[in-house]
Amino acid sequence: MRHNKNFNHLGRKTAHRRAMLSNMACSLIEHKRITTTVAKAKALRSVVEPLVTRSKEDTTHSRRVAFSVLGSKYAVTELFRAVGPKVATRQGGYTRIIRTGNRLGDNAEMCMMELVDFNEVYGMEPKKKRSRRSRRGAGSTEAAADAPVTAEVVEETPAAEATEETPAAEAGASEEENKD
Repeated sequence: MRHNKNFNHLGRKTAHRRAMLSNMACSLIEHKRITTTVAKAKALRSVVEPLVTRSKEDTTHSRRVAFSVLGSKYAVTELFRAVGPKVATRQGGYTRIIRTGNRLGDNAEMCMMELVDFNEVYGMEPKKKRSRRSRRGAGSTEAAADAPVTAEVVEETPAAEATEETPAAEAGASEEENKD
């Protein structure tokens, strides 16, 4: 019977489960995002959320409680320096579980778990620079812009000289005819 079975044991003994969740919590705090199974993510949520709530007030007691769960000085420091101040105004719900499909080996349901305020997927995405490409093909935009101008100047110069010489030559020829 399933009387009073309040949480998922994840197929592990108590010490193994506690150590695994502690390691996963440290990884989540340090990297802000981890990939795991949905069952482990739901179990991890019950470990991480109270720690993040404690990190809002930086006291010695809060740090000691966090260290007793995490067991990593670096993770505790990161929790109280980076995560705590960033979520100070949030009432709860510090983690997000995004399902990513099933694992190929055993068809386990996988997900990506992340800290909500540190997301990069759903947050403000940087605007992409728009670059214009010339129709002429290869080369940078400056080279493409310089090439046609040079070609036009070269083409126009002989035509302008020829145009100028022709009236002058005709004028000179007409002057010679007038003299005769």
